[in-house]
Amino acid sequence: MKMISMADWIRIGRMDDLARMDSPAHRLDARAKAIVTLAFVIVVMSFPRHDVSALVPFLLYPVILTSVGHIPSRELFKKILVAAPFALVIGIFNPLMDRHPVAAVGPVAITGGWLSFASIMLRFVLTVWAALALVACTGMFRLAAGLEQLGIPRVFVVQLLFLYRYLFVVADEGTRMTRSVDLRAGGKNALRLRVYGSLIGHLLLRSMDRAERVYRAMVSRGFDGEIRVMRQSSFRVSDWCFVCGCLVCFIAGRMWNLAAGIGFLATGNTP
Repeated sequence: MKMISMADWIRIGRMDDLARMDSPAHRLDARAKAIVTLAFVIVVMSFPRHDVSALVPFLLYPVILTSVGHIPSRELFKKILVAAPFALVIGIFNPLMDRHPVAAVGPVAITGGWLSFASIMLRFVLTVWAALALVACTGMFRLAAGLEQLGIPRVFVVQLLFLYRYLFVVADEGTRMTRSVDLRAGGKNALRLRVYGSLIGHLLLRSMDRAERVYRAMVSRGFDGEIRVMRQSSFRVSDWCFVCGCLVCFIAGRMWNLAAGIGFLATGNTP
């Protein structure tokens, strides 16, 4: 796949467009959504490696947040698929390293390696989906301001904001370079494997040079490292209800296997 196609696939700027929408999820305070998302990630990552069914109920949080925020699921799934190979590389060797059977579905034995692999992929989908939904329902600038209000060091918040902002710079420079290569190649596939190393090196240098110009322009316009928002937010009753309700649900889902309990109730069996 060409880099220009990848840029169109990721569409980083689309997250800012989604953050400008108006919905109950967008109107929640950025700090409330950040606290809940952080708690969600911590709880999801705290499960043992062979737990898969216990993680399934946690799909409700990103699904509900995406639905209430009117966020197109297709936009988020595209970005999840782009990052999926990294999680796949981490867990792909688990079935080969752990072949001890731990469960069975009829005559088919399921090894611990396959369960841990499924757990890794499900955790990846849950955490990345929740993080993307947070950005899509909040916006990076509001989220950064909320993190600073929560006491996160300003230098960390500013670096995070710059990292997000300069992704646009890298994507733009990559699009320009691949377009130039395509025009000079006359429509043929000129990006062979041996060309990618040089192309990535030039992309890095051009991006660093442009980022320096962007930073100087920001300083000349009065940037002093402080994140300013047009309207100060405040914790309302709805924000407290959102935080407390989500935390109670997360704790309940961590203490009890809700999926197994529902299954036992549906089948009439006891654990």
